[in-house]
Amino acid sequence: MESNSCRLYLISPPALDPEAFREPLAAALDAGDVACVQLRLKGWDNDAIRRACDLLRPVVRERGVAFILNDRPDLAADTGADGVHIGRDDGTYGEAREKVGPDAIVGVTCHDSRHLAMEAAEQGADYVAFGAFFPTTTKRAKTRAKPEILKTWSMTTTVPCVAVGGISPKNCIPLVGAGADFIAVSAAVWNFADGPAAAVRAFGKAIGKVIGETMGGASSVAPREREW
Repeated sequence: MESNSCRLYLISPPALDPEAFREPLAAALDAGDVACVQLRLKGWDNDAIRRACDLLRPVVRERGVAFILNDRPDLAADTGADGVHIGRDDGTYGEAREKVGPDAIVGVTCHDSRHLAMEAAEQGADYVAFGAFFPTTTKRAKTRAKPEILKTWSMTTTVPCVAVGGISPKNCIPLVGAGADFIAVSAAVWNFADGPAAAVRAFGKAIGKVIGETMGGASSVAPREREW
C-alpha cells in the first residue's frame, strides 16, 4: 500500500439481520477503497455469531477486504476471520494472540492513551485504535481523544493507528491530516441519507483531498507501509 494514505475501516451497525445486511455491505465495499470490515455483535450468542460470520465473511473476502471480529478471539479463529479487535474489557493482547495465532490481525482499543497504545504496540499489536474523537450514537464513548494524539503517534511509531468515534465525511479531514492510517466508521455509512455506497464515495473524496494536499506539500508525518 502507498505511504501517506488513509483507508476506511467499516464497523457493522449495532443491530443487523445478517442475511439482509449482505446487500448494503456489498454496495459499500463496491463503492470505494475499504481496508477491512469489523463485525461487532454485542450480546449475540455463539451460534448466532457463527452464522453471521458464515453469511458475511464471503461478501467481504470476495472483495479482497479483511474480515475482523470484535471482542471474540476464540470465535475469530473458529469462524475463519482474518483477525480480532479487542477492547479494554476483552482480555489481554497476549490472550487474543494465543487464540487467533501468529498470522492473524489483532487490533487494540487504546481510547485517548498513548501509554496504552505503546504497551499494545510493544506486545505486537497490528494496530491501535484511538477515540472517540466526536460524539457518537453507536456506543457509549468512555473517552474523548484529540487529533494531536494521531500526529504524535504517526511521527514516532510505525504501528498503524485507527481513528474511531462519530466520524463523518465532513469532520474526518483533521484526522486524516493528523496521520490516521484508518478511519473507522459505522453510523456515518449505514445511516447515510443517500445510502452506504454514497457514504463510502463521500469518505473517499474527503480522504483523497487531504492526501492530495499532503503529497503536494511538505508533510510532518513519516511515510510508512501498511499491510492491509
